[in-house]
Amino acid sequence: MQNNSGKTTSIWMTTARVPEQLALTENINADVCVVGAGIAGMSTAYILTRQGKSVVVLDDGLIGGGQTARTTAHLSNVLTERYYELEQIHGKEGAKLIAQSHTTAINTIEAIATQENINCDFERLDGYLFPPDAKSLDEIQHELEAAHRVGLTNVEMVKKAPLTDFDTGVCLRFPQQGQFDPLKYLAGLAEAIQRRGGKIFTETHVEKIKGGLPAYVETSGGKLVTADAVVVATNSPISNLATMHFKQAPYMTFVIGVKVPGGSVYKALYWDTLDPYHYVRLQKLDDQYDVLIVGGEDHKTGQADDASTRYARLQTWTRERFPMAQEVLFQWSGQVMNSDDGIAYIGKNPFDEENVYIVTGDTGIGMTHGTIAGILITDLILGRKSSWAELYDPSRVKIGGVGEFISENLNVATQYLNWVTPGDVDSVEKLAPGKGAVVRRGLTKIAAYRDENGTLQEYSAICTHLNCIVAWNSSEKTWDCPCHGSRFDTKGRVINGPAINGLAPVEDK
Repeated sequence: MQNNSGKTTSIWMTTARVPEQLALTENINADVCVVGAGIAGMSTAYILTRQGKSVVVLDDGLIGGGQTARTTAHLSNVLTERYYELEQIHGKEGAKLIAQSHTTAINTIEAIATQENINCDFERLDGYLFPPDAKSLDEIQHELEAAHRVGLTNVEMVKKAPLTDFDTGVCLRFPQQGQFDPLKYLAGLAEAIQRRGGKIFTETHVEKIKGGLPAYVETSGGKLVTADAVVVATNSPISNLATMHFKQAPYMTFVIGVKVPGGSVYKALYWDTLDPYHYVRLQKLDDQYDVLIVGGEDHKTGQADDASTRYARLQTWTRERFPMAQEVLFQWSGQVMNSDDGIAYIGKNPFDEENVYIVTGDTGIGMTHGTIAGILITDLILGRKSSWAELYDPSRVKIGGVGEFISENLNVATQYLNWVTPGDVDSVEKLAPGKGAVVRRGLTKIAAYRDENGTLQEYSAICTHLNCIVAWNSSEKTWDCPCHGSRFDTKGRVINGPAINGLAPVEDK
């Protein structure tokens, strides 16, 4: 994530810092252990503590330091898939529950922010869904009818979005959407969790998760958390070797934050219907200026290294539609896990003990899916009946999602051909300072990086999850797995699951 001063940060990291917590240094017991301190993990921990449960939260990094810090923080019941598509996959009743659950998630965030007095810039506003051109009007009409069928009867077709310099043409207005600052929100949740007796430990790497009675979570420091239940909320589940990773696909998405005069762009949420689509919102910068946040240009993780081109295309798209746009203040990327059928997987971990739960497959709408997870997983742990349980069940197989399942897994299969291809360069001597590349060495491949001081760092290029060959991400300076989205820093350390262990160091250079 790069801004114009050279810092690696998103806009949220510049406006809010979640208080740092201590690492776990002793064995501990709780009713529930939550692994992951992003929106899903912290929402779950908060709601459980409200129900009187003792909760321990563990995270490898800081609170909200993963993909939650990289979101654009749209709070919406407008999903990546259109409602007429969701009806085909999940049925009419399923689509109604999808709309209901995301609407409930927005209401829940608003209620928590109010009850806990969290100053997280939450506000309600309209959302506008527009086609890329007049040829796509049929899609807008179909979506209007489907939105009404699923219960969003206040959605209406309007002649254009309320933008002065950009004529979107006919579009749909979705009232009562929302936006907020996610790290300010998590800071408030952290304070509320701890006030109710919950414990949060950061910089604590989880090595093993075992269900049963009792369940336990083991850290790299050899400490144990024993619990009646474990919730794995790590964006991509580290407790599941293969099952879930065949049902979802990792994508990198790109965001720019452009300075605009305050009030020059009508404050709302905006999306087009392209694939991949663009998404837009505003965030106040100071008394004179706002930041226009624009995202899109997605690609499969580890399968492209052209971030500068994608950022440039975002700039071009933005300046053509928002001529008041000034300099780019921020640019960053994030990783989303796209499910095969358009909604997240929330519930019991397949083929595991009954008391291990997961949340994954955010499909680009992690803030509401993460909040849904907090509500649903709490119900499951407490033994309460939920009308959402079957809909979000991680074990589900939807006929309508089979095509996507086959396509994505064929794509994964082709990535294993990287085992037999040449390296990116034929010699590490060709690596300039600050550059990385995969190099073939005999029958294996090496992830080689030369730091700014000229020191060469070499690790095995074999991902420790399911043995794919990682790829160099020059924008983020990470090693990204093109199969299931594990990511590693230049020292081989895991920064994104599903891998638990880092890349193996090369002993003999």
